[in-house]
Amino acid sequence: MSISHTSSEANFHLLLLVLLAVAASDVVVTASYSSIHELLRSNGLPAGLFPESVKSYKLDQKGRLEVQLDRPCLAKYENRVLFETVVSANLSFGQLKGLEGLSQEELFLWLPVKDIIVNDPSSGLILIDIGLAHKQLSLSLFEDPPVCRSQGSSLYTAGRKIIGFQDQR
Repeated sequence: MSISHTSSEANFHLLLLVLLAVAASDVVVTASYSSIHELLRSNGLPAGLFPESVKSYKLDQKGRLEVQLDRPCLAKYENRVLFETVVSANLSFGQLKGLEGLSQEELFLWLPVKDIIVNDPSSGLILIDIGLAHKQLSLSLFEDPPVCRSQGSSLYTAGRKIIGFQDQR
């Protein structure tokens, strides 16, 4: 009788060790990169896909990435992009798939960005899937994390000045 008790106790300890190992490996995934930008680079994506103002991020064992910002904000690449407070996606090498919390302005419409893909880094191109269309842009647009500004009328003026447009009188 004591053998089965010892056996079930051993199984319990083994199960506990497995659960601890799984939990520890999840922590290692998120702790092994000093920033979201380093994580992106190590996965074949440009560092500038997320703004410099990222508050925190989590990456689980299944590759689900969740990025936290202080507040929703706008950035400028080729077009304006809106980051919600939380942006999430499935991260795999060269891909952010199933994005949520990211929209891009196209012809005065805000369209959700669904996927961001770098098939071949040597091509210098990145594919942005906005549902209705796939846009190929230069990877160089995404080299550095953009400055992300709060939404509002002052943003538009500030954004115009940043990219070199002058008010015409």
